[in-house]
Amino acid sequence: MSAGIIPPEFIRSEKEQPAITTFHGYIPQVPTIDLSDPDEEKLTRLIVEASSEWGMFQIVNHGIPSDVISNLQKVGKEFFELPQEEKELYAKSPDSKSIQGYGSKLQKEVEGKKAWVDHLFHNIWPPPAIDYQFWPKKPPTYRAANEEYAKWLQGVADKLFGRLSLGLGLGEGTLKESVGGDELLYLLKINYYPPCPRPDLALGVVAHTDMSAITILIPNEVQGLQVFRDDHWFDVKYISNALVIHVGDQLEILSNGKYKAVLHRTTVNKEKTRMSWPVFLEPPSDQVVGPLPQLVNEENPARYKTKKYSDYVYCKLNKIPQ
Repeated sequence: MSAGIIPPEFIRSEKEQPAITTFHGYIPQVPTIDLSDPDEEKLTRLIVEASSEWGMFQIVNHGIPSDVISNLQKVGKEFFELPQEEKELYAKSPDSKSIQGYGSKLQKEVEGKKAWVDHLFHNIWPPPAIDYQFWPKKPPTYRAANEEYAKWLQGVADKLFGRLSLGLGLGEGTLKESVGGDELLYLLKINYYPPCPRPDLALGVVAHTDMSAITILIPNEVQGLQVFRDDHWFDVKYISNALVIHVGDQLEILSNGKYKAVLHRTTVNKEKTRMSWPVFLEPPSDQVVGPLPQLVNEENPARYKTKKYSDYVYCKLNKIPQ
């Protein structure tokens, strides 16, 4: 493709184009929280404030060794640098109901637009939910790196769920149980955003909230994540070895609106490849999710419907009102 030209299906409308819509004045920073803070009340308060006011925060000193994270990033990058036909071996079939696989189209895009991204989905926990046919065989260390990360990630997830439960005045285990307990799914997505000749016109991922309860994301060092706040799009600053936490739709529903699912999107870069590794913590498909009864009363009626997670996903992907 010649410099500065991209196919029309990648060009966003003016109300979406990053060049026009990104805010360039004073940028308020998404909260950064030290997960190792021994003051547990303070830690709970900070997580609750960030989840209520931003729907997003970054955590540092989370306990996952940096080599576990860099190994996960290394094997993911090596997979996406393979020849196209090797990656296609992991593509899901067009009639598949599963989201797992390489390069799958996720949701109906209005006006047939496309996002500037390639991706791979597969579950990394719990073991009964894992389908290794979608785990790349190359590089050979791919499986070990992903299994090691999944092992460490559970402690972080449990800590977050615990703090968020306490912040609602509930027992520490309440939220995790409400999204499936030990059957909670850890769905990994690797996003690969190659260099784009017109990053001012295209988006890597369009504005959305995550369907999950919580999303735990590792970015690479190339800027791209943006959060919507106060009617503006702001860049989320990259912090080495931090994990980015998104409040997803299910946590907003369970908390009856106290915690806010974050509207976010991804921009792309002219020279560099951006990558990210979100893990979506999702209820099993037949789990019924609604506002927690302990939080609902006459003064504070239920603001969301109670429904099976699979029904929620179907409506969201097909743009049917919930």
